[in-house]
Amino acid sequence: MTVTARKLNAFLLVKLPAAYFCGVRAKFIDDTTCLVSVKFRWINQNPFKSMFWAVQGMAAELTTGALVMKKIKESGKNISMLVANNNASFTKKAIGRISFTCNQGHAIDEVIAKAIATKEGQTVWLSSIGINEEGIKVSEFNFEWTLKLKA
Repeated sequence: MTVTARKLNAFLLVKLPAAYFCGVRAKFIDDTTCLVSVKFRWINQNPFKSMFWAVQGMAAELTTGALVMKKIKESGKNISMLVANNNASFTKKAIGRISFTCNQGHAIDEVIAKAIATKEGQTVWLSSIGINEEGIKVSEFNFEWTLKLKA
């Protein structure tokens, strides 16, 4: 089974319903890039009339995690994945449609190859940038993923 945007959205509905009902949707995924968008709505607002930071975090994490899942699937190996660390910065109110992009598929390829070769756990920092409809950066999230070959 290949990882597609449509399959990721079905996965959200079944496994991460909070993200799905807040409007997080995968729009595109290929070997290097994943694009996820979420629109500011009543259900995902904060008291300051913008998108709640955690909703932005769900969308951002999906961009990185979906790429990791896709690369693990393509490797044919049984590899575990887990977020060990994360951080974020916010530069503008998130209103309207926010699109998050991670384009570090090449970095994931390298860390998976190293995990397979060494049979030791590896980590990789992946970044996802949130852009509003005007093309202005509203937030940036960084996730440290740990990958380990299962015995």
